[in-house]
Amino acid sequence: MRIAHIAPLYESVPPKLYGGTERIICYLVDELVGMGHDVTLFSSGDAKTRTRLVAVRDQALWLDPHPLKSPIAAHYSMLDEVRRHAGEFDILHFHLSHFMHFPFFEHMPERTLTTPHGRLDYRDLKGAYRRWPRFPMVSISHSQRQPLDEANWVGTVHHGLPLDLYRPLREVDPDAGYLAFLGRLSRDKRPDRAIEIARRSGMKLKIAAKIGDDDRAYFHETVEPLIDGRQIEYLGEIDESRKQAFLGNAAALLFPIDWPEPFGLVAIEAMACGTPVIAWDNGAMPEVVDEGVTGFVVDTIDAAVAAVARLGELDRSEIRSTFERRFSVSRMANDYVKIYARLIGMARGQAGVALG
Repeated sequence: MRIAHIAPLYESVPPKLYGGTERIICYLVDELVGMGHDVTLFSSGDAKTRTRLVAVRDQALWLDPHPLKSPIAAHYSMLDEVRRHAGEFDILHFHLSHFMHFPFFEHMPERTLTTPHGRLDYRDLKGAYRRWPRFPMVSISHSQRQPLDEANWVGTVHHGLPLDLYRPLREVDPDAGYLAFLGRLSRDKRPDRAIEIARRSGMKLKIAAKIGDDDRAYFHETVEPLIDGRQIEYLGEIDESRKQAFLGNAAALLFPIDWPEPFGLVAIEAMACGTPVIAWDNGAMPEVVDEGVTGFVVDTIDAAVAAVARLGELDRSEIRSTFERRFSVSRMANDYVKIYARLIGMARGQAGVALG
């Protein structure tokens, strides 16, 4: 198949640090190349990929030090470039948010696939989708699609990771056994809940997380006063090279979110290390965490503290095995290939009817 992947321009593919969407795009594109498909990635020029790259900007927007940038202009330029080359591909797979590509390709929606990677409960999304209802969509969880249930959903594909990206540690650090919080220090992620769980459990909490510009006030007012450097330790943002040790040495990953999480990539990163997940019952978490196998899904602080006390019931080798079965990049890529084939077959059938 000749497949084009169109990535957001905010972060590089893969991201230097934080950025789940671009990480998944990288793994998927490289796996499709390994399967023998002809793949092209439309992205910023700092992408690292095994396939042909069409760079529509020299670097990702968030990495560009220039003080004046226009994300809308950058994405419109990319979409025009994709449209110019559209005839070279069997399928155009868009990973952009808020359907900004729909007007550019309304003459050929049957040759596109859209995977929205974020939440879909924004007020204006329903109205926008009703204007372009023929675009095929894939959700990254069943939960994600609920606010937009009338869309043309053609499948759900859970994220996957390369099996050799993270592995359970052979040698555990002497300082192992802490609770881990990984991601972003925002209100939605609720690091304050993680801190309370750790304190009530009597366990150490290590926080490895990004502080975004929009999150600084929340961090300084709510989270920072709770960090004592002993039981509650803040490590800053960590890169890929440090994740395996950080997650692999943890007794559990705490994921106490307070928003409709579309998937939760960090949860399967922990599972890849054999580390259980204690997650809040929000969004996709009941789909991702196998209760009593790879972790626990809770809805109160009391339940989370009780789950910490039950971590010894879980088998870390079984957590890894479950990850391999459910969340490998090969499974993800094969799921997408089946959808591509179905859409391509339907598009060719429609073309045949039109010609007839």
